[in-house]
Amino acid sequence: MDSENPLGRFLRARRERVRPEDVDILPAGRRRVAGLRREEVALLAGVSTDYYIRLEQGRERHPSAQVVEALARALVLEEDAAAHLHRLALPAPRRRRPAARRERVSPSLLRMMEGWPRTPAVVLGRCLTVLAHNALGGALFDGHTHSRDLMRLVFLDPDAREFYPDWDRVAVNTVAGLRAAAGIDAEDPELIAVVGELSLKSETFRRLWARHDIRQKTHETKRFRHRLVGELTLEYEALTVNSAPGQQLVVYQAEPGSPSEQALALLGSLTADVVEAPHDPMSTTTKDTSA
Repeated sequence: MDSENPLGRFLRARRERVRPEDVDILPAGRRRVAGLRREEVALLAGVSTDYYIRLEQGRERHPSAQVVEALARALVLEEDAAAHLHRLALPAPRRRRPAARRERVSPSLLRMMEGWPRTPAVVLGRCLTVLAHNALGGALFDGHTHSRDLMRLVFLDPDAREFYPDWDRVAVNTVAGLRAAAGIDAEDPELIAVVGELSLKSETFRRLWARHDIRQKTHETKRFRHRLVGELTLEYEALTVNSAPGQQLVVYQAEPGSPSEQALALLGSLTADVVEAPHDPMSTTTKDTSA
């Protein structure tokens, strides 16, 4: 984890990913560093090299909003990453952490999901565990070692690459989504546990986590290869649950009239009598409850 100097680690990780030609710098001779040099970032951002070095080293931790904007442009940060950089530069006052509590899904949200029998829906916690699902949402992810934990499903499940035909893209986006969901709270015990386990067990996760990609889970088209109904191409929308900060409601849909819509209907009919109803939030925990 990077709780000691999150701003500096983020700046360095993103600096190393920018190629000189991306920012109109002509490479001269052999370069000994990946990406940009510190002095090049400083020049592009309009700050002194010494000041930028202090930022990376953690000797300066609170650059102004104008400097942050300039750094975001220099590092070619996308919108979510730039917003994250602003949060790192202006961290919230440290408060005593409350005792860990179970993440619970409201009964009204469960009832709403249950009313969508033809639409897969899941509620994700801050570390992308599946806190609740409706019948079709459960059927969509059922049958894996880590069906109820999307991080572990992607990186530790033996069936992951079969289930996700575009696994490489899914892996990148999943790690970026975890960083976005975690925000700047690097001391979250659950996050520490998840990152620690996956870093030990998955070299790919370890490499992607070090990239410091930040990408909110919003909407995307995703392909699945389901063990019962075959190929599915679904669009999802991820909605924040304002009554429970950190939770996301993710709703999947198929293109009307498409083979995926037919496959989704078949999945619903095949599993109608065997898939459980939405989880009772009183029994939900943040641990993996794999089927």
